[in-house]
Amino acid sequence: MTPPPSGPPGTGRNQPQSCTDLFVSMTLLALQGFGGVLAVVQRELVERKRWMTRDEFVEEWAVAQIMPGPNVVNLSLMIGGRYFGLRGAMAALAGILLAPLVVVITLALLYSHFADNPQLANALRGMGAVAAGLITATGLKLLVALRTHPLGLAACIAFGIATFIAIAVLRLPLAWVLAGLGGLSCLLTWHKLGKP
Repeated sequence: MTPPPSGPPGTGRNQPQSCTDLFVSMTLLALQGFGGVLAVVQRELVERKRWMTRDEFVEEWAVAQIMPGPNVVNLSLMIGGRYFGLRGAMAALAGILLAPLVVVITLALLYSHFADNPQLANALRGMGAVAAGLITATGLKLLVALRTHPLGLAACIAFGIATFIAIAVLRLPLAWVLAGLGGLSCLLTWHKLGKP
């Protein structure tokens, strides 16, 4: 198989070869995302395929999270659009949704037959711990990218802790936390960068 073409010189970044490559890559990525896709997306797009740098991933994942809809769908649209415009966005969207849709419908049909099985219920509960572990591990990996953030690592960690407390402990609505802490962090970053 021919390696993907390189991105702009000096970026150390590759890019998808075609819309078909984008569709297949997103399909394979989507089929790996059981229970939590963040860890898989970061590993595949940043470390393995090198379609994004770690800093780009952090920035674009943040944008994907505040947009309506599933985070990974939003990110796939941004990546597809970056490389191939509207055709790429549609190819990435189809890749991220088509195979999981078939899998979910099949599993829903199977689950309706075996929902009363206590072993199945316990197994599904156990997957929650795995998903939490994947998300935590990815968050720790991405801490490195925060060292270059204009607010500094300490302020970024403080915002992370405040967000965790607001959502997990105080159980505030996500929209309020995004508007409050997210807006404050954006304003502080804007000020730190010396924007008028």
